[in-house]
Amino acid sequence: MAQRAAVKTTYAVDRTIQPIYSGGSVTLSGNGRILAACVGEDAVLTDLTTGGELARIEGDGEAITALAITPSASHLIVCSRSLSMHIYSLVLSKSEPGAVELEHLKTLKPHTTPVVSLKVDETGTLVATGGADGTVKVWDIQAGYFTHTFHGHGGVVSALSFFQVEVTRREGGGNGKKRKRSKSRVEEQNGVEEGEKVLEYRLASGAEDGKIRIWDLHKKKSAAVLDSHVSVVRSLDFNLAQNTLVSGSRDKTLIMWDARTWKVKRTLAALEGIESAGFICDGQIIYAGGENGCIRLWATATGVELTKEQPAGLETDAIVDILSHADLSYLISVHADQVLKYHSLKPLDSLLVEDKIDPLPVFRRVSGTHDEVIDLAYVGSDKSLLALNTNSEDVRIVSLEASDAGSDEGKYFGADVALLKGHEDIIICLDVDWSGHWLATGAKDNTARLWRLDPENSSYTCHAVLTGHAESLGAIALPHKVPPEGSQAHTDPLSHPPQYLVTGSQDRTVKRWDITKDAKGKLRAKYTRKAHDKDINALDIDPSGTLFASASQDRTVKIYSAAEGEAIGVLRGHRRGVWTVKFAPKESQVPGSSSKGLIATGSGDKTVKIWNLSDYSCLLTLEGHSNSVLKLAWLPYRPVDTRDRRGPQIASAAGDGLVKIWDTCSGEAMTTLDNHTDRVWALAANPTTGALISGGGDSVITFWKDTTSSTLEAVTTAETQRVELEQKLENYTYAGNYREAITLAIQMDQPGRLFALFKSVVETENPDEGSLMGLKRVDEVLATLSDEQLYTLLLRLRDWNTNARTSPIAQKILNALVKSYPVSRLTGLRPKGRVGAKGSLKEVLAGLIAYSERHFKRVEELVDESYLLEFTLREMDEVFGGKGVGMGVEGREVVMVDR
Repeated sequence: MAQRAAVKTTYAVDRTIQPIYSGGSVTLSGNGRILAACVGEDAVLTDLTTGGELARIEGDGEAITALAITPSASHLIVCSRSLSMHIYSLVLSKSEPGAVELEHLKTLKPHTTPVVSLKVDETGTLVATGGADGTVKVWDIQAGYFTHTFHGHGGVVSALSFFQVEVTRREGGGNGKKRKRSKSRVEEQNGVEEGEKVLEYRLASGAEDGKIRIWDLHKKKSAAVLDSHVSVVRSLDFNLAQNTLVSGSRDKTLIMWDARTWKVKRTLAALEGIESAGFICDGQIIYAGGENGCIRLWATATGVELTKEQPAGLETDAIVDILSHADLSYLISVHADQVLKYHSLKPLDSLLVEDKIDPLPVFRRVSGTHDEVIDLAYVGSDKSLLALNTNSEDVRIVSLEASDAGSDEGKYFGADVALLKGHEDIIICLDVDWSGHWLATGAKDNTARLWRLDPENSSYTCHAVLTGHAESLGAIALPHKVPPEGSQAHTDPLSHPPQYLVTGSQDRTVKRWDITKDAKGKLRAKYTRKAHDKDINALDIDPSGTLFASASQDRTVKIYSAAEGEAIGVLRGHRRGVWTVKFAPKESQVPGSSSKGLIATGSGDKTVKIWNLSDYSCLLTLEGHSNSVLKLAWLPYRPVDTRDRRGPQIASAAGDGLVKIWDTCSGEAMTTLDNHTDRVWALAANPTTGALISGGGDSVITFWKDTTSSTLEAVTTAETQRVELEQKLENYTYAGNYREAITLAIQMDQPGRLFALFKSVVETENPDEGSLMGLKRVDEVLATLSDEQLYTLLLRLRDWNTNARTSPIAQKILNALVKSYPVSRLTGLRPKGRVGAKGSLKEVLAGLIAYSERHFKRVEELVDESYLLEFTLREMDEVFGGKGVGMGVEGREVVMVDR
């Protein structure tokens, strides 16, 4: 029977929320599904319907300056500061549904300076590059060569646009012969008669000198120079129905150009620097966005602004690009804070030209990156949402539900659900109550806020503002005591806010705030207590709601009575400032400990300490982190079965980028979780499942799944199978069934048992005549091994051959193998079929040859010594008068024998 395996805590990465855009160039496929964007030096393809990463292209060591994806998402073009342009083909993966396989097609050097702007034509066959040297080139994407080169700009080419214009085909000028050739070419190649209207390709390019040049791709020359802007041109777009080109510039104007004469048709005063502009609604409306962070609309026919006046946003709200396609029913604005907003175009369906409309409604918000994750918490009654404090003045609420790819408005895992606005400076801390409907936040604006979260009705409102601290808030805590079942507070938590909350500040004071149902506006603190000599970093309220603890940079933790605010205990022992403090839940009490419970603290001295609340003594000091412990989270105490001897467990996150799980009974680190490359500031545990969420300075949020039960089951199953196989091996050996015994011993990777089998065969008392090993049925086994079994056996022979006691058996087996297999079969062996893997056949044979030569050399030396022995015997015969003397060797004694 298998032994009971000890329970070992294990966690595995379940899912992650990673950055999909961190600034720089961004582009969208024609169907609006695939977003290609820069994340550091990498290019990442994201499925916007599910939020999943489709592919990632590692950078070449330099920052990406521009990228573009074809409308059909068949190719991706990436340019970087290394002066290279990479072209990739995109194919839907057959092995992984939803994934994209990338094939690198070409690496080109388009310009002598970095490429600043890229534009793909609507057919996806041509791409234009604009360099910092003022040169424009047109490339064939599939062939990988340039078709056009245009010179003329005096500075960086900042905007490009392919378009088609309608022209009337005329005879070429010059002499009669030239006219005839021109006509023949038109008729034969294009099938176009003289005077017929045709569409011809043009390319518009704008530069930092404010000039726009129109290039004729058929004649390969400049068709017009448009010179009305006085600052860098940031956007160009053309509409064939209106036969108009629109340009947007940082000179705070939009200019409409008549494509027939290339004269100014109308100038629109935007009164803000424009970063992106274009046509929608068949060219009847012009959209634009820029430094104010708002999408504005103008009527093409009249030049009148259609959207009502909108207040200017902050600098981080500025629009850096607007993504659109004719087939999409929305616009996507890309903002300076790496946020993508979806603006619905449905209000324009019934719009009259003279109407004034509200700003386009935002129906979806996607965070390109969550920046530095400072804190997080499960929210919602079913813990299906996550509140994120991301080093900004807003709290982001994201969904943890499964994806819904059927709708653009569907919520998927990691999708933004709401944004809590109200604080005027960066939020430092947050906490949530037992129900998940009440969230408290503290910020550098010296205020705290209590938020009422009602996800079912999509209502996220500020319930109260707490003002009174003289400096920024560094800690906040809500009571987590669950009301009695059946009470109104339990059945309707949205109507019953927490009774109070506690705040701690850099002003070294703690305040208690009593909360009422009809709290409106600002509340006054019930009491204020001078708590510490330095900044307060963390607060926590005990499970009963009668005590709270404060942790400070002065290296102490103080325990207070929540009712009066009087200090009733001090925890001293840390050598650095204390960053985090957490009371143990009631169910996580160590057997035999005091009924008052436990409290854990994490410090800059790289340790976690467990304290007894009865006498405030330190029970355990947990050491293992190589940097400051920044966050703690108690895990729900859920023994797996009777084999589980683990005590209550606590998770710690630290500045070394690691999360550790500790057993608070033994003080042992059960496991270490590693998926971050920067400090892990945030940590939370699901109170039901024990699942962990960690977030850090690398903008990555990792969801850790508790795999302890499945790991224990797998270990137990493996142990049971091992015992069963050992019993089978014993049975085969006892029955003399060498084929199954040898095969099973190789499969189980038990060299000792395998050697004992071969030794018993070689030393058999009745060997078969003509057998290589002694028994012919064993010869047959050795001659019918699979490649993997044969390679494994050679590894064992190499090891046995190193020992003088086991080498004879190894040589015997090696002899049988060499005579049983052709050279081609032996040379084709690979470790598990992998070419070039470590432990190749060449290394195995090198080990066999080296020790075999040593063994044969020893045998030759023994043969040489035997000649000396024979000579000595002959000389002794003469000494004894030819009677004949022989020698027998028994052990180390020499016995004289009379012949």
